Amino acid sequence: MRPITVLGAGSWGTALAIQFARGGGSTVLWGRAEDNPAELARARRNEHYLPGVDFPPALAIEPDLAGAVGSSDDLVLAVPSGALRAVLQQIRPLLHAQSRVAWASKGFELATGRLPHQVAREVLGPGVPIAVLSGPTFAREVGENLPTAIAVASPDAAFALELAERLSGGNFRAYTQSDIMGVEIGGAVKNVIAIATGASDGMGYGSNTRVFLITRGLAEMVRLGVALGAQPETLMGLAGLGDLVLTCTDDQSRNRRFGRAVAAGKSVEQAIAEIGQVVEGYHAAKAVRLVAMRLGVDMPICEHVYRVLYEGMRIPDVVESMLRREVSAEN
Repeated sequence: MRPITVLGAGSWGTALAIQFARGGGSTVLWGRAEDNPAELARARRNEHYLPGVDFPPALAIEPDLAGAVGSSDDLVLAVPSGALRAVLQQIRPLLHAQSRVAWASKGFELATGRLPHQVAREVLGPGVPIAVLSGPTFAREVGENLPTAIAVASPDAAFALELAERLSGGNFRAYTQSDIMGVEIGGAVKNVIAIATGASDGMGYGSNTRVFLITRGLAEMVRLGVALGAQPETLMGLAGLGDLVLTCTDDQSRNRRFGRAVAAGKSVEQAIAEIGQVVEGYHAAKAVRLVAMRLGVDMPICEHVYRVLYEGMRIPDVVESMLRREVSAEN
């Protein structure tokens, strides 16, 4: 098989490239100039994002974008959702007839309210096979080869299966999915709920509150998913419930840590600076709210996260507002 190319040498892009290469499959990793590709090639590690994790022999570093795209049929973009459109526009003229494009980006595009697969169709057109990789994964644990499972979703069943097979091996298992809408909604909403649980724990509200937020957050995720045409059972799987629980309960999650920092009294700007990486949930809170309002979907947790981050609402006032809502049926 021809090499597979991963575009983006951050923590998750590096971890994915390592996993693709672990079974001996030729893999190319491209990073921006600020990722210092020459140093990655020399050290055979990404000490900034995954310190101490060696690159497999089958993993090559390619500093030139055209060379990275041209060397493979299958591309996996591991960039923040806010950068996805720009990267797709960069690679579009470099694609060839056999090119297939996947991504590991999560979240709605803020300016348009579109999900990644909708952005990809708009930029690439209908002729390029597309897929998304999503699920409960921390890059550090994948890099350390700890047991992990994800979902690979695509309307092209053959593409999903080939990506899943190339990823699977050792301690890593990939499942295929056809419901790309559901998989992407799970990845978009879970970051907002993780901010809520982080803030709750930061306030010392305890385990009862955390589980309340996770459970009702899942209900909000499903409501939005159904309104957009997703299958509810998808949101009960790895890319929905699985990713939600992971992100809400472990401080490896940037979004959860961000919520804790805000609860500690830090400004949004201070909290983001403290994290030192993109906090997807901050932007997702605004985008999810816009989409929910457009569709008339009730998402009170996401709404209150938005109010805290963008309108300065106090967290104790959020609790009072949530608990004073009119009594209603759970389902």
